[in-house]
Amino acid sequence: MSHPLTVEAPRRSPLRTTLTVLGAVAVAATYAFLIVSQPADVANGPTAAGALVALTGFGIAMVLLFAGILPSLPTTTLALIPVALVLNIVLGQFVGSTLIPIYLDSIGTVLVGFLAGSAAGAATGLLSTLVWSFFNPTVLPFAAGAAAIGALAGLAARLGVVRRFYLVPVAGLITGFVAAAIAAPIAVIVFGGTATGATGAVIALFRAAGQNLVQSVTTGAFTSDLPDKLVTFSVAAALAYALPRRSTQRFEFVRRHRVLAGAKQTAARHADGEAAPAA
Repeated sequence: MSHPLTVEAPRRSPLRTTLTVLGAVAVAATYAFLIVSQPADVANGPTAAGALVALTGFGIAMVLLFAGILPSLPTTTLALIPVALVLNIVLGQFVGSTLIPIYLDSIGTVLVGFLAGSAAGAATGLLSTLVWSFFNPTVLPFAAGAAAIGALAGLAARLGVVRRFYLVPVAGLITGFVAAAIAAPIAVIVFGGTATGATGAVIALFRAAGQNLVQSVTTGAFTSDLPDKLVTFSVAAALAYALPRRSTQRFEFVRRHRVLAGAKQTAARHADGEAAPAA
């Protein structure tokens, strides 16, 4: 049974569109603040001035995005988002402590984007980063990238990429390119190119090869983000197909855009099954 706020509400209204757009603007404005102000204290935790501004800006963006999409989300999404958060944080924290030069901290975000759309994916990426920042403050400035990953995952699903599984890695590579382009300026301007774990080792390798700071950080970002998003998108798509079809068809976004292969036929059977008792 679905909550009244989450059942087959109107697909879009001017107010909800406005809230979603304002959420995207808040993400961009907070990202610009970090680039321009270069707050050195952002990694000192949420009590630092720079971190507090970033936390507030990204938090407002998250609230606006969720407010814009909540009426269209089934209860299954509300149950999936906490799972996505745990998946992001646990995998991200674990992989980040190894010598593997990828992150795997956005599988849950991409899964939500595939099943519920760009706004839901972006909001999940923001929420995941904000929660994680209380344990690891260094991730907070990268929240804009997390939002972009979720938004691009939703766009890919809308365009039928997940329905054609062979295109999923391509979408992952494109998203990795965008994520790296967003993350590299933050890594250079806010953190001075410093990084820990395998990412730091990759940057150090390029520095040793003679590249300057900006070149080494940018090259390192692309070296890590491209394969990371390729793997992330592939795993998230596999998870989407592994979920019971009856569950995925509860997502209005999945049904409307035929996100998964065979969704049209399944949706028709589901509709016939619900109409039969009424007859």
